[in-house]
Amino acid sequence: MNTSSLMEQILSSDNLNRAYLQVVRNKGAEGVDGMKYTELKEHLVKNGEIIKEQLRTRKYKPQPVRRVEIPKPDGGVRNLGVPTVTDRFVQQAIAQVLTPIYEEQFHAHSYGFRPNRCAQQAILTALDMMNDGNDWIVDIDLEKFFDTVNHDKLMTIIGRTIKDGDVISIVRKYLVSGIMIDDEYEDSIVGTP
Repeated sequence: MNTSSLMEQILSSDNLNRAYLQVVRNKGAEGVDGMKYTELKEHLVKNGEIIKEQLRTRKYKPQPVRRVEIPKPDGGVRNLGVPTVTDRFVQQAIAQVLTPIYEEQFHAHSYGFRPNRCAQQAILTALDMMNDGNDWIVDIDLEKFFDTVNHDKLMTIIGRTIKDGDVISIVRKYLVSGIMIDDEYEDSIVGTP
């Protein structure tokens, strides 16, 4: 597949409309700018063309994510980064174009963080394999994986498939957009928000 002109697919009206609907369906908390998902439509009516032009010219600058700590059942916390609604909209538009490209590359028996897949399907597949005489099932959960992703290594892997420099540029900008913890800005030098 030719991946050298993906930005225009990302910015197509159909893709952006689907991204908008998904962000509104997902609802979600406000990012650092305080904008609610219910305000996104009006914001895009006023600023949509500007955002598209900024993305085309590599001038779009994602905002830092707002750090939220979610309690875990074991007593620890999981750190989440809450992007602004506008950034979620752009991320969704990008994901809708990139996901089908990468889905073709993933292993058929990989179930984590994949569309239309869930843990129950993984269990059913494992049971089928055991019934077929297989003795070993491997389940891997890398602790704090997303907090430790090396940006350069990730971008190298993305660059093997994606040849559109505009898309590579915006993905990198999201990785380094930073984190707001209370009112303090922190660089994001490792990990994915």
